[in-house]
Amino acid sequence: MKIIVPMAGRGSRLRPHSLTVPKPLIPVAGQPIVHRLVKDIAKVLKQPIDEIAFVLGDPAFFGEDVVDSLKALANSLGAKASIYRQDQPLGTGHAIMCAKESLSGPAVIAYADTLIRANFSLDPEADAVIWVKQVDKPEAFGVVKLNSKQEIVELVEKPKEFVSDLAVIGIYYFKEVGVLKQQLQHVLDNNIVNGGEYQINDGIKGMMATGKVFKTGQVDEWMDCGNKAVTVETNTRMLGFLKSDGEEQMIAASAKINNSNIIEPCFIGENVILNNATIGPNVSIGDKCIIENATIKNSLIQTNTTIKNAHLDDAMIGNYVSYDGNFKAVSLGDYSVLE
Repeated sequence: MKIIVPMAGRGSRLRPHSLTVPKPLIPVAGQPIVHRLVKDIAKVLKQPIDEIAFVLGDPAFFGEDVVDSLKALANSLGAKASIYRQDQPLGTGHAIMCAKESLSGPAVIAYADTLIRANFSLDPEADAVIWVKQVDKPEAFGVVKLNSKQEIVELVEKPKEFVSDLAVIGIYYFKEVGVLKQQLQHVLDNNIVNGGEYQINDGIKGMMATGKVFKTGQVDEWMDCGNKAVTVETNTRMLGFLKSDGEEQMIAASAKINNSNIIEPCFIGENVILNNATIGPNVSIGDKCIIENATIKNSLIQTNTTIKNAHLDDAMIGNYVSYDGNFKAVSLGDYSVLE
């Protein structure tokens, strides 16, 4: 099994946090988004992963540190890492085709701006599976249309009239991903564009036209990381799941906790110093942060940041930030100073 991860976008909706760190590398509950996504997919598949192919953008932004991080992720799952580049933002279908050398055999394609919780087996009769989640407002999403056999027969983007309430979340399984490759090559060769870009949906529609059977795979939880507000919410939800699972060390042994109170669930990274602080619930603090005379809840703080005299709620703060003040629901990017 292979996993293909297109992640070349700059994550403009998550600025300022994505100005210096690619969005998929921003940590949620102590781990980068893409790391959690890939690990969760591997857990759901319940079979060995041979290769993980990452499609990155500009090397000036997705540099060697990013490549090293992704290689380490693949190695941790016993898989080979393949690195590809998408030099121009020409759409989801184009991004997948940038990894065409890896497009053979069974594969999962997953876009690295979402997290899932799921537990199911792949349908052996399906040529492909599209992960979906039941939503309250399907008109805001791309949804699937099913026939009487519960097979997907159409993809409908933001339907004005009700089609179904099963939204496509951006994760797909193909029994033979080479078939998708053939259809996407047809899309590229014939300049089939939607919204000015080459889309994966046009490749999928080509597969359906040849009689390939698509089924749904429903996830229990679908958590977005598209902007600051939903990323903080996703951090809260993920911390709750991790505490319930009891699978991860939530507070590093190297953290120094002085006259401070931690209200779980929280993630406290390596070599964090807490002085006269109340942390939690639902707070993630990255490595080497210093928190003094502060109350923080429902917030996500990255690494090497100093926070003093603060009362934070619903905050997202980047790396190497110096913050001293009485603002509350802040969003500060890397290397910011607010004193």
